[in-house]
Amino acid sequence: MNPFTFQNTTRIHFGRGQIAKLSKELSSYHKIMLVYGGGSIFTNGVYRQVKDQLAGKKYVEFGGVEPNPRYETLMKAVDVARSENVDLLLAVGGGSVIDGTKFIAAASLFTSGDPWLILSENAKFSTALPLGVVLTLPATGSEMNGNAVITRESVKQKLAFGSRLLLPVFAILDPETMYSLPFKQISNGIADAFVHVMEQYLTYPVNAPVQDRFAEALLLTIVEEGPKVLAYRTDYDACANLMWAATMALNGLIVAGVPDDWSTHMIGHELTALFGIDHAHSLCIVLPGVMELMRHAKAEKIVQYGIHVWGIDEDSDDAIINEAIFKTEQFFNSIAIDTRLCNYSISADDVEQVCKRLENRVLKWGEHKNIEVEMVRKILTMRL
Repeated sequence: MNPFTFQNTTRIHFGRGQIAKLSKELSSYHKIMLVYGGGSIFTNGVYRQVKDQLAGKKYVEFGGVEPNPRYETLMKAVDVARSENVDLLLAVGGGSVIDGTKFIAAASLFTSGDPWLILSENAKFSTALPLGVVLTLPATGSEMNGNAVITRESVKQKLAFGSRLLLPVFAILDPETMYSLPFKQISNGIADAFVHVMEQYLTYPVNAPVQDRFAEALLLTIVEEGPKVLAYRTDYDACANLMWAATMALNGLIVAGVPDDWSTHMIGHELTALFGIDHAHSLCIVLPGVMELMRHAKAEKIVQYGIHVWGIDEDSDDAIINEAIFKTEQFFNSIAIDTRLCNYSISADDVEQVCKRLENRVLKWGEHKNIEVEMVRKILTMRL
């Protein structure tokens, strides 16, 4: 196991009725900015529950944060946060809203030029507004980490950034908020959480059985509970198990002391930025290709994954790897996600467009930092 330092300070309120804890969490703040997305919180009752908890507090609202939150929209929110002198941001929604709120938190107090530098140049910042979360969609794990991904529509770029300063102070996770979510959002959340675990697990062994077994337990839980939620949207226990698995998938615990990959995400971001493919769908397209191309470098872990997660019993490692890749793609298909680029009207010419965008970048992707443009071309070509 590799050396590591682990600390996660986000306070979690989990379970039915936990939104009632919000007023106490807000008691020490003077001016709150409520941030949300396209309006689902108005139809599922979450907005009213949050408003009830805000009674007697000074607050302003900012709605309209998009899936794949846009820099252009978020800068409008930054202007509001600055002009209103808010001292807490409250994100109510899924990963996109939370990610967008993290950027608002950093950009509002950024004094070293254009806040775009935080994303484009990895500009450092030493302070940020505190934020809290009321989660409505399990997927990204953003409610318990300091990371975010933001899109700048004008230049078709989707970039990540992160800081411990952006760890939410608290997060409220009520599984009942999932009941009214559309099938597609639940499906995307299942896939997103699954691939988050895979990016931290499917690398190479470093004799870290605790992290490995924890990751495998999360994968098994997602595989078992995700389809239940899709079939029976008001199954509280299934919703609770899926929501908690998605949170634990990316709160830093399973990656402590082990190598991680993230090449699937980096390639997927290009597909989303250029062609508008849902983030989760891009991951489901790319991951089987990464597994195939890197089957020798990742062989030990793919075999372990095939045996422990899918129960594969074959005579050779190659056979186990083949079946593990097949089972992975089959799972994505079973939750109604197409895993071939051609199903999204993406052609070989489009693959070249992706690679051309990457030619002038220094790629350091994968657990060995060795995935270059030509490897990206091979991965995407085999996914056509």
